[in-house]
Amino acid sequence: MRAPVLTSAMTAAAAALGSLGTKPDSPWYQSLDKPAWQPPGVAFPLVWTPLYGLIAWGTGRAASVPEGRGAMLALTGADLAANAGWCWAFFDRESPRAGLATIALLNGLNLVLLREAARRDRVAAAALTPYVVWTGFATALNASIWRRNR
Repeated sequence: MRAPVLTSAMTAAAAALGSLGTKPDSPWYQSLDKPAWQPPGVAFPLVWTPLYGLIAWGTGRAASVPEGRGAMLALTGADLAANAGWCWAFFDRESPRAGLATIALLNGLNLVLLREAARRDRVAAAALTPYVVWTGFATALNASIWRRNR
């Protein structure tokens, strides 16, 4: 199977699994004290849809380089597992603390993913950069929610 097809399938699976654990309309989430700078709920699918496209395309392009293809695909899988896992840690467990721990892991994986993509293809790395930046913002938001609701 060609790398872009595989990374597209992996990304779609992570998006679907993560969405099953995301419950922004739950009474628990609605009751949380959130910072004024949190984007409106409609912003999240508007941001994540193109980000998932960039993840699929960028990782597929980076994994198309034969040298280290398996390692790149494994790293992509680990990153996407942490990505989907955040939804379950935060929303399903109703735990900003668990979400923060998960997103910290995701940030580390994102940086390694970005570095490895850059080693293979600068254009692939450029495609992944918005994902890394958005996840950094999401980390600050998660940390703020955790601090406000301890």
